[in-house]
Amino acid sequence: MTATKGLEGIVAAASSISSIDDGVLAYRGINIDDMAEHATFEETAFLLWYGHLPTAEELAKLKEQLNQHTAVPEILLEQLKLYPKDANTMAALRTAVSALALYDETTNVNTREANQLKAIKLQAKLPTLIAAFSRIREGKEPVAPLKGVSIAHNFLYMLTGVEPDPAAAKALDKALVLHADHELNASTFSARVTVATLSDIYSAVTSAIGTLKGPLHGGANEAVMDMLMEIGTVENVEPYIQQKMNNKDKIMGFGHRVYKNGDPRAKHLQKMSRQLSLLKADTTLYDISVKVENLVSSQKGLKPNVDFYSASVYTLLGIPKDLFTPIFAVSRMSGWTAHILEQLDNNRIIRPRAEYTGPYNQTYIPIDLRAKDQITQ
Repeated sequence: MTATKGLEGIVAAASSISSIDDGVLAYRGINIDDMAEHATFEETAFLLWYGHLPTAEELAKLKEQLNQHTAVPEILLEQLKLYPKDANTMAALRTAVSALALYDETTNVNTREANQLKAIKLQAKLPTLIAAFSRIREGKEPVAPLKGVSIAHNFLYMLTGVEPDPAAAKALDKALVLHADHELNASTFSARVTVATLSDIYSAVTSAIGTLKGPLHGGANEAVMDMLMEIGTVENVEPYIQQKMNNKDKIMGFGHRVYKNGDPRAKHLQKMSRQLSLLKADTTLYDISVKVENLVSSQKGLKPNVDFYSASVYTLLGIPKDLFTPIFAVSRMSGWTAHILEQLDNNRIIRPRAEYTGPYNQTYIPIDLRAKDQITQ
């Protein structure tokens, strides 16, 4: 057996949820460009969960279910108030989602119907948890979710206590569509590994959140924002990027393991960044981003990935930087839970092998003989 670093190129599961073929991302066979232009996030979640776009009646029922489950237990909100105010937001989210399992009497009911409802509950409650923690750490009371509005609209409302501009809600909704699923990415894989043991869906999602927390996966857009803020002005772009290149530093937001000709989601986020910049009458962030892209693309041949323009989009929506990855989790919850359901439909525990690279033919040495000069390996 020979190990493949990072499992690159290894096909570890069969899935009908999303695909990446020749640089084209599709959800259930529908091109991401088509989804981004026409679908809402609620439609996208339905598609990922049930395998087809919803009828008007099916979509209305799903929206009703989501609205029904947006509230989180009051005791959990009280627990959020006990978290350190400077706690990492993804660590707080991971802990809160794990705690949700304690307040769901169906946590250990592993039927398809029960797990589908738990997927809806998790999708509905995640924005509430994130917005509540964000306000609590600012010394404010959580804002109760609205009824009859989209997930994107509700999140922006719960975060600020103010009804969002329709254009802002639409922009966030499109960002959620673009991030909803991405084949067998690291967090999705960890969710499938966990649930494959027949652990509960909350444990699987907690695993996924812990995986998404890493800067090589979900945290890249925060690093992009740090870079844009360090640059500050369009005039500083060239010397800043050139120094990065001279030092062989990684420039966050560029390149992707599975896309050789550019991430198909990036162009939609670039368009949104431009539109929001014009809406705010301040194109500084957008102009800096475009110049960075042009320099990196021309000199290194790298194209922006989904993280690059999402950083400016979220900032222009007034979202704090350390909520970027939690918002990613809101979107990806639809994909995670779709994969969890799919894994359970045809389950086998995921147990790969390892290529052993240690010594052979060793013998046990009694403790009184284990002097350093007597141990050869």
